[in-house]
Amino acid sequence: MNKFAMAAVTTVAFLAVPAKADETRVEARGGVVWADGQEEAIIGIAAGHDFHLDESFFVGIEGSADKVLADGADVVFGATARAGFIVAEDLKLFVAAGYSFNDSDAVHAGGGLQYNVSEQVYLKTEYRRYFDGFAGINSAVAGVGIRF
Repeated sequence: MNKFAMAAVTTVAFLAVPAKADETRVEARGGVVWADGQEEAIIGIAAGHDFHLDESFFVGIEGSADKVLADGADVVFGATARAGFIVAEDLKLFVAAGYSFNDSDAVHAGGGLQYNVSEQVYLKTEYRRYFDGFAGINSAVAGVGIRF
């Protein structure tokens, strides 16, 4: 799928969701990516928006940019949808799926948790498995972010 078409679809989806918005968030993250017995460090950023559908369920969208810290590695951009449960006032568990792209394109899926440390600051962990163009690649990241 064309990178620009995916960005357009993500933007339209964001605008089409009802204005029952609960939080906008930005984060910095780091972790590891692995495949075929090799590991590399990864750093990245993400921004997203979650909509609380009721007191225990939410859906959201996220855009991300992640960089494998290996020589010559490109930045991988992603558009992700997530849905999950609000387990406690400060804890969300979620599943996520989306599309990643750089020189190759791939579908990704995974899940994670987000813990609100304060009214604005949160910690997050997430696992992703990549398919298609990045087949067999996994990543695990931990991040810190700010909610608006």
